[in-house]
Amino acid sequence: MNRLLRQTPQSPVPGPIPSRRSGGSSPEEGSRWFQVSQGIGPWAGLLALCLVLFLPGLLTLPPFDRDEARFAQASRQMIESGDYIRISFQHEPRNKKPIGIYWAQAASAHLFGGEDAPIAAYRLPSALAATAAVLLLFAGLRRQTDPATAFLAASLLAATLLTVVEAHLAKTDAALLACTVGAQVALLRAYRPLPDETRLPLHYCALFWGALGAAILVKGPVVPMVVVATLLALGVADKSWAWLKRLRPLLGLPFAALIVAPWTWAILSQPGGGSTRAGGNFFLDAIRGDLLPKLIGSQEGHGAPPGLYLALLAVTFFPGTLLLIPALRAAWRERLDPLVRFALAWVLPCWLIFELIPTKLPHYVLPLYPALALLVARFALTAAADQVTPWSARISQVLWGAVAFLLAALSVGIGLYFDQALNPLALIAAAVFLIGGGLTLRWVWRGAGAPALVGAITVAALGYGVLLSGVLPASSGFFMSRSLAVQAEILAPGARLVAAGYAEPSLVFLTETTTRLTDADTAARLLADHLADLALIGDRDITKFRASAESAGVAVEALSIERGYNYSKGRWVTVTFFRRAG
Repeated sequence: MNRLLRQTPQSPVPGPIPSRRSGGSSPEEGSRWFQVSQGIGPWAGLLALCLVLFLPGLLTLPPFDRDEARFAQASRQMIESGDYIRISFQHEPRNKKPIGIYWAQAASAHLFGGEDAPIAAYRLPSALAATAAVLLLFAGLRRQTDPATAFLAASLLAATLLTVVEAHLAKTDAALLACTVGAQVALLRAYRPLPDETRLPLHYCALFWGALGAAILVKGPVVPMVVVATLLALGVADKSWAWLKRLRPLLGLPFAALIVAPWTWAILSQPGGGSTRAGGNFFLDAIRGDLLPKLIGSQEGHGAPPGLYLALLAVTFFPGTLLLIPALRAAWRERLDPLVRFALAWVLPCWLIFELIPTKLPHYVLPLYPALALLVARFALTAAADQVTPWSARISQVLWGAVAFLLAALSVGIGLYFDQALNPLALIAAAVFLIGGGLTLRWVWRGAGAPALVGAITVAALGYGVLLSGVLPASSGFFMSRSLAVQAEILAPGARLVAAGYAEPSLVFLTETTTRLTDADTAARLLADHLADLALIGDRDITKFRASAESAGVAVEALSIERGYNYSKGRWVTVTFFRRAG
């Protein structure tokens, strides 16, 4: 890292360093084409973009398995029980993540019906957090570089596929993104102060330490790891650490601790330290049951070799992949620029860490995407035409076109595969990705980097909107739990349910907390003992269920059959509804 980023101590004067490029159009052409006004205009534009990207599907998409459904159900149970300290899914303690996102989801649900609130209420904190991340990135960059670059970087972060997905899910990662951006833009201001700025403004100190405290309350050590890796890379490369004093750690550390301490004290004050294990507590359970298994092995089958995140980047960072490869090459050439060096220090060490950790999920690298968005936006607005069109850049563009085609095919294929029907809205989404994608590639192949990137963001915003608001919610075959919940209400309104052979947590959220997810023997016994009214039995468990019911002395009759795709297990499943006969 020392050789990669080394430079003499940074200049405090912000602003882009002109690129040494030859040939093609002027590097300033993109900046002249893409102008951003002062005042409220850019803020309103970013807010409107976030609404277009994050609102479609927020209400109409059913809960996804398995993490979203577990988070939302645990938050709903806080409202039902009145216990806002311990985290549980049904009767099992959920000692994995701290309380932060559960409090946010429960507070949001209280505003929209309490325990009867729809899934959108639990997703709202994620949508708001993703919006906050976008606005914080713009706020942090607009005085570190030109306003156009700051605006384009924030727009690209908003439109990135991974950001849009996490903004629609009731879980921790959008909130984690907001905390990351808050901490990192404050760290950037400390590292690269404005001219004649001898001390970091107090509100930036509060933002840095407040974001760290909130991040710990949301997902433990992830954001502190990103921050520490960034400042270590910068300190080692520059051989200078004096700038860290600007963060005022003697005041900041107690402030961050004050955010985390109340719930920490409250959960440790519970019987067993918030744990059902003898001699355990919440934090020991979280470390032994969640954190360490991720670091030393493949947790829950999510293992993969190093390189997975790099392989997925074309999809997860779409539409930013249009200029990613040439932007990274340009960043390497310009690594002596303090702003570029900070972005590289933000990305490189943590990317290596994430690649080396055995457990891998696509969203783990989301905290690094704001820095990539900055590098791509900066390149788009300063690159000459001949830097946008070399053979290495073509790799980015071909990959981008392939992902646009994949999204078009996905839009059409969802209805055809899962419901054996063509949704007319799917044709609109496919047309957006194909026609808009073609126009975008035409611009970029002519060397127009900034217009092409703006076009790519527009294509993503329009295509995502149709896909998330009209195409995906209409698929009954894909959302099996929704079909089962609707059918259960038709067959026996208010019935007590037990399920075997289909144990997805979304079924609990869509019905009642008392819905039992169990095995065939237990399902038959509960039905026989009048502790359940309807049994939902998967096709692989029907024979065993019937035998167990006969042994328990209860006659059962089949009422209805539902078929759908269980994407958590990657297979089609048929579920039969049974009740007691007679």
